[in-house]
Amino acid sequence: MIKFFRLIVIVLAVEALFFVLLRIYIRSLRYEKLERIWDERHPDRTGDSPARDEFVRKSMVGYEKSLKVRLTWAVFIIPNLAIMGIVYWVNWQ
Repeated sequence: MIKFFRLIVIVLAVEALFFVLLRIYIRSLRYEKLERIWDERHPDRTGDSPARDEFVRKSMVGYEKSLKVRLTWAVFIIPNLAIMGIVYWVNWQ
C-alpha cells in the first residue's frame, strides 16, 4: 500500500511539473503570436513600446478562459484515469 501512495505522489509531482511547463509554453506561443499581429498591423511601430505591451496585455485577458488552456488540465486527468484503470484491471480481473 505504501508503494501505491509513493506512486501517486511521484505521478502527481511529474504531472504538476509537466502542467506548469506546458502552460508556460502555450502562453509564450500566444504572446509571440500577439506580438506578430501587432507588428503586422503597425509596421511603423515595431519593437517594444507601451502601446504594444498594452495590446498584448489586453488580448491575454480572455486567453485564460480559452479551450486550449482548459485542455491542459487533461495532463492531470488522463494519466490518473489510465493508472486507475490499470490498477482495477490488474487487481480485480
